[in-house]
Amino acid sequence: MTTDSKIYWSVGILSATLIVTGFFSQGEPKRSDDFPWHIEHPTADSVRVFGLTLGKSVTNEAEQRFREEAKPSLFKSPEGKLVAEVFFEQVILAGLPSKIVLTIDVPEAELQDMYQRGLRMASTGTGKKITMAADDIATIRTYPISSLTYLPNLRLDDEIFLKRFGQPAQRVQETKSGLVHWLYPQNGLDVTLGKGQKPLLQFVPPKDFDKLVRPLMANGEVLK
Repeated sequence: MTTDSKIYWSVGILSATLIVTGFFSQGEPKRSDDFPWHIEHPTADSVRVFGLTLGKSVTNEAEQRFREEAKPSLFKSPEGKLVAEVFFEQVILAGLPSKIVLTIDVPEAELQDMYQRGLRMASTGTGKKITMAADDIATIRTYPISSLTYLPNLRLDDEIFLKRFGQPAQRVQETKSGLVHWLYPQNGLDVTLGKGQKPLLQFVPPKDFDKLVRPLMANGEVLK
């Protein structure tokens, strides 16, 4: 390795270390709700994270919060289930770049109508992605957010999640992929870790947590 390469490599490691240290430091942030562990419960059955209340806040509020325009899409699974999502490609929270995906709570009949009015369809490897008509995109923005998935752009040690979220109520390992889900039902939170991949944190209202857990139990095993 050349001297220049060593310098660039060292700078890269230092930059990543500073990002992790800054993100997970104990100091008071500019906004406390920039952090995924800043979880509030406006009611016993609801959860508020990143300043958004799941089941109540809408896409327009998320765009204002993340200072980025959302990219809405409609997805159809191989089983025929339709899901409306909005995607944020580059969100900066507490100095850490991340991606955020919101699932939108659209009535089934309305999803079917949007599908019929779709402009284009493309394969995604896990189903079909439908480009929606402009009016339907506007409509999507008025429906509440049913779940939020946070994907920080860093690989992090398990100990960090233990420190911030505590011991999970359960750990479930996917049979096929080997990924492990740390489950926190009181916060409607599923933290997916393992295989050297970047973590994935999914939040749902606690009252809907069973809907998230059932597929995991059907395709995985509880770790002791």
